[in-house]
Parts: sequence; C-alpha cells; structure tokens
Amino acid sequence: MMAFNLGSLSPATLMAVTKKGGESKGVLKVVGGARCDGGGEFPSFLPKEVEKIRDPFARSLAQRIQRLPVKQAGFPGHFIMSSCVQPLMQSEGTNPVVLLHCFDSSCLEWCRVYPLLEEAGLEAWAIDVLGWGFSDLAEKLPPCNAVSKRYHLYQLWKSHIKRPMILVGPSLGSSVAIDFTANYPEAVEKLVLINPSVYEEGTGNLAKLPKVIAYAAVSLLKTFPLRFYANVLAFNNISLSRGLDWTNVGRLHCHMPWWKDATANFMGSGGYNVISQINQVKRKTLIICGEDDKIVSKKLTLRLYCELLNATLRVVPNSGHLPHVEKPKCVAKLIADFAQGHII
Repeated sequence: MMAFNLGSLSPATLMAVTKKGGESKGVLKVVGGARCDGGGEFPSFLPKEVEKIRDPFARSLAQRIQRLPVKQAGFPGHFIMSSCVQPLMQSEGTNPVVLLHCFDSSCLEWCRVYPLLEEAGLEAWAIDVLGWGFSDLAEKLPPCNAVSKRYHLYQLWKSHIKRPMILVGPSLGSSVAIDFTANYPEAVEKLVLINPSVYEEGTGNLAKLPKVIAYAAVSLLKTFPLRFYANVLAFNNISLSRGLDWTNVGRLHCHMPWWKDATANFMGSGGYNVISQINQVKRKTLIICGEDDKIVSKKLTLRLYCELLNATLRVVPNSGHLPHVEKPKCVAKLIADFAQGHII
C-alpha cells in the first residue's frame, strides 16, 4: 500500500480500508484524492452558487470534484479537463463502479450513495457526462451529441479507469450506459440501470426548432420554478425545504458559462435513441425500479427487463424516480451486492 495521509479519510471509510486491508490478499489500495470529511474548500471552478447549497452530503461531495485530462475527438493533442469524483481507493478484488447521472445533471446527484459505496469497500467514480456537470468547455465547446458523449466516456475510461467497470446509469443515464456498452463492451463488466429511460426516440421535434426558439427553451430549462416542479415529480415525498435545496443542487451546473450552448447542441443533435441497441447488450444487468416512479412507467421497465438477455429486477419501496437520492442505503446495498457477485 502506498503512503497516504489517512487523516483525509472519513472515519467510516478508514474503517473499510483497515478491515479490507487486513485480509490476506489485500483488497484495497489507497491511491489518494481530495478530502472527504467536509472540512475543505470548494474547487475554484465550481459556480459561486454552490455556497447556497445546505445539504451536507452535496457540499462534501462538491469539495471532492476534480478535473482530469481527457482526449478530445477530432483534435489531436487537445484535452478536455473533465469533472468527476475520483476514488480514494483502488479495489484489487472488485472492478470499479462508475456512476453516470440523469439528463442535464451532474455527479452531485450521487452525494448520498457515493460515501456508502466507499464504506462498502468499492472503488467508485462519479462521472460528469460531456456537456453537463462542471468540465472546462469554455475555451472550445466540442459537439455534445451522443457520439461525442460516448467517445469522451471511453477516453476517460481508457486513460484513467483502465479496467472493466460496473457502469451505473439512472434515467437517461441508462441510455448513455446502453449506448456505451453496445459500442465498447470490453470496457463494461456489468450494468446497473435505475428507472431506465431508454425507449424515447431522441429529442423528437425539439431537434427541429429554429435556433432562437431552441435557446429560449434551454433558458426555460434552467429556471428555478421548472426545476423545482421537476423535483416534485421525481421524488416520492419531499419536504419544501429539501425540495428547494435539492433544486439548487440539481441546477448548479446550469451556471457554467458553456451550459446553454452545450445543452442546445445536444437537443439539436437528436439526443439518444438506443432502442435498437438493447438486444446488443450481453452483460449482466441489474435494473433498479422506484416503486412510485411517476416519470418512467413500470410497463417500460418490465419491457426492458424482458428484452435484455441477462437481467435482474429489484424494486425499491416508497421511492420515486430518484431512488439513489431518496433511498441511498437501499440503492448502495443493491449496487454493492451486484458488484461483489451477491446478486446473480
């Protein structure tokens, strides 16, 4: 095990390292990273609005966001400084868990599950999909269509993760995960799809909007009232105070200077249409379904379960479209059990 300042690890994570490291084969290796005890400062590249967030888990994870260089498609020698939360530990027994996020979101939506996965002894990455999150895209905005997002994730995996991963995608992130797995199966060991939104045929008529109307629609997408209403739909039961705070979490990335251009680019590109790729996915897949999801119907979830060749379905009681936010302990345990082979 290489030298590391263990004072930067949370007590729970330190216990996990000590326990696993005591085994004869040495399952975990501490590799470094930012502080995770909530005592640090926010990265300078985050929008100043991060200070408005009160959720301690979101604040703690925001302090750990870093940027890593990732090769950009079509520009030899050019790299995108790409935002993510990098693991403090490298697992030598289980492949890394890589967490994607929902449509127009960021890695912060994993703020409650991420520390639980670390406590379970997993090597966890929380990745910002190209065009969302907090990457540095201000100098030269790349295309933000499905192909570019796929290539960017592949290059991040190839340069930094380097091992087959358990790829986790919630909502539209499930489309990102299916598209990626169909094209780069060697990079994926298993899939976890949470309330998967995979039967939409892209962005539909939005892709045909005149530019000025498209930008007006994107501006509306950023507004606080619309985001708050989306939370009302997404959560099974949320208090007013938490709904207001989670709205600040969910729209923080919208304050990045390139966000409007990147989102309009994605909408105009046609978005994701992965219906024809579903039967190409051969990897073991865990589908997690919120019992009270109001956004993705249970019929579509069951359809996906039947169409995938090697799938298992689990339902999270008393949760809506975002069980990884509402029921983090349940979701973290399902992901950990699946990653470690306890769910077949």
